[in-house]
Amino acid sequence: MSPKYLTFGSLTPLTLAFDEENHKMGSSKNKNSQDPIACEEGPGVCALALTIFSLILIIVTLPLSLFFVVKVVQEYERAVIFRLGRLLTGGARGPGVFFVIPCVDVYEKIDMRSQTFEIPPQEILTKDSVTVFVNAIMYYKVANAIHAVANVDDYSGSARLLAATTLRNVLGTLTLGDILCQRESIAKEMKETLDEGTEPWGVMVERVEVKDVRVPEQLQRAMAAEAEAAREARAKVIA
Repeated sequence: MSPKYLTFGSLTPLTLAFDEENHKMGSSKNKNSQDPIACEEGPGVCALALTIFSLILIIVTLPLSLFFVVKVVQEYERAVIFRLGRLLTGGARGPGVFFVIPCVDVYEKIDMRSQTFEIPPQEILTKDSVTVFVNAIMYYKVANAIHAVANVDDYSGSARLLAATTLRNVLGTLTLGDILCQRESIAKEMKETLDEGTEPWGVMVERVEVKDVRVPEQLQRAMAAEAEAAREARAKVIA
């Protein structure tokens, strides 16, 4: 009696189904092995233990511990608190009294008052190939204390460096006549550019003013001679 063999047509549906199932199981295993272990955001066991220990220590050492727990910030200040390296929810504290946990909390005070910065004279090559020295004044303040602490290392220094760079970039696209005549539009364009750049740092630029425009002495003499010639020509025409 000859053995009976299964035909290819009868094996195909079973084989395909089996292969598909194995493929699904293998892909799910690979996916599970590649996915990182999800951890809930929040303080760990060590952080909770340190916080509880610090609170017990505060209670035991009362009222002496009040000198280290109670803090005060002025009306123009805000305090950004970090607890074991993590930013506390609820935003910046102040003005007035707030509480910290010694050995666990670290806070930083931020001055919210307006500040001024005089941009040093910048040597700028104008669009018509004239070298001029221009300085300006920038008025700015911190609008978001948390961004000023968490998003940038030195918000004040960064804003000042950006102001000097923006002054050169804006004036480099203008001619000397435009710089001398369009100071208001230059200040407005600089303010908009600086606002866009400093917003992630929590800094708001209130005002920018072009203070002085100095041209080389040779160019000053040439401009004075040209103006004198123009006045003499008008005088001859009138005469």
